[in-house]
Amino acid sequence: MTIAASLPIARAQRNLAPLCVTAATFLLLLVSGDSLLHDPDTLWQIKVGEWILDHRAVPWTDLYSLTHQGEVWLSTSWLSQVLFATAYAHWGWAGPVVLTAAAIALAMGWLLTFLQRHLDLPYALVFCLLAMTLAAPHLLARPHVLALPVMVAWTGALMAAADRGRAPSFLLLPLMALWANLHGGFVLGLALIGAIGLEALWRAAPPRRLALAMRLAAFGLGALAASCCTPYGLDTLLGAARILSLGKSFSVIAEWRPADFSSFSPFAGALLGLLGLALTRGLALSPPRVLLILGATWMALAHVRSIETFGVLVPLVLAQPLSGWFRAVSDSPRGLRMAPGAPAALAALAIVLATASATAGFSSRHTFEFSTAQTPVAAVDVLTERKAARIFNSYGFGGYLIIRDIRPFVDGRSELYGEKFLMDYFAAEDGRDVSGLLRMLDDNRIDATLLTPDSPAAQMLDHIKGWKRIYGDKIAVVHVRDDAEGVAAMTSK
Repeated sequence: MTIAASLPIARAQRNLAPLCVTAATFLLLLVSGDSLLHDPDTLWQIKVGEWILDHRAVPWTDLYSLTHQGEVWLSTSWLSQVLFATAYAHWGWAGPVVLTAAAIALAMGWLLTFLQRHLDLPYALVFCLLAMTLAAPHLLARPHVLALPVMVAWTGALMAAADRGRAPSFLLLPLMALWANLHGGFVLGLALIGAIGLEALWRAAPPRRLALAMRLAAFGLGALAASCCTPYGLDTLLGAARILSLGKSFSVIAEWRPADFSSFSPFAGALLGLLGLALTRGLALSPPRVLLILGATWMALAHVRSIETFGVLVPLVLAQPLSGWFRAVSDSPRGLRMAPGAPAALAALAIVLATASATAGFSSRHTFEFSTAQTPVAAVDVLTERKAARIFNSYGFGGYLIIRDIRPFVDGRSELYGEKFLMDYFAAEDGRDVSGLLRMLDDNRIDATLLTPDSPAAQMLDHIKGWKRIYGDKIAVVHVRDDAEGVAAMTSK
């Protein structure tokens, strides 16, 4: 930033603000990189990526679970898993951290680039900060983060075309193909074609609307075809549909639960700010833009994992209508505008080299480690010593069991297990169906359980004849069948 500020600012032909924001975001995330390694699902994502690299193929059936082995399972995030596995194989946990931080930083850089088309730099930065804050709880080393810059680029390009009353360029279609290989959230990108396309039709002159609608339809078909450019082909859409068909089980999976307003949160603040803006400034939007904001708000209210989408989509929808509201900052350019030629190129090169140097220096001195706060290492060691093979586990422990080559009863691949299985499982594990718990343990010939200490199922097993606790710590407790009762139960199956 110092180098950029020291260079002469002339006619706007180069803008270094997005590059500066990208570098700053990346370095900030790198320094706090261990916080990106707090999700147990990261473990099985890497495991699947290693399998894909070893077999030079993608999985079509479940390879890991105890209860659904051999059933249909498509890895709609196969490319992200391969990238994570490759980074981990070469650089340990530093690899996934750098990969994740780079994806988030690139997304913020893209978002600032699109917002600066209509807003001065200070206001665009406020929206970027808001998006970063809203997404923070979900910024983890997982496939959806690697797809985040693609989502921002895709949405921003669609919105830019709509602002001009035009159809998107067909040159965007490779972005959809990339998105479909990175994460199953590409279905949002397909839906946005129609939603944002309505804004383009609204802005277009009436004589042009029919031709524009035809071009939008052609673009939509092209995007649908591009989304099938994966190893699964048309079945890619089937894999995404399975995720969306989980029904009531969404309410019991943490990242799919509705937003909680029992205490103040950044999302609550963003909604109140949006409402206040509309009430105090008389914000008038076209009907398609209103629908876009309402749709993004409903998604975020219904599922907390959609709050990051809200943080990206709403600023892009509001940027053009807000462009005339804010008075330009006195003596301040729209961004860090650079004159063409060597000074601008040198400034950009200096930022890139400084970021790369800082990354190499910090990574060489700091050892990144996966968080053990949610990892039942000692408990699984006990199970391994006892050669327990059929384990009933808490939902969050499934990923760790997979990397320990133990088949979990359930894990984070919710689309594999389906709505009914998950609802029955959570009812049993939460203590709402005691008979269901006992039936699951017997029908699946479970010889040990691995549960969180506060799990109602774990507390019930302390008092159920035929089960005894053999290990417990702050992370997990282990129950096994009582020898006499266990032998009788197992031999009767």
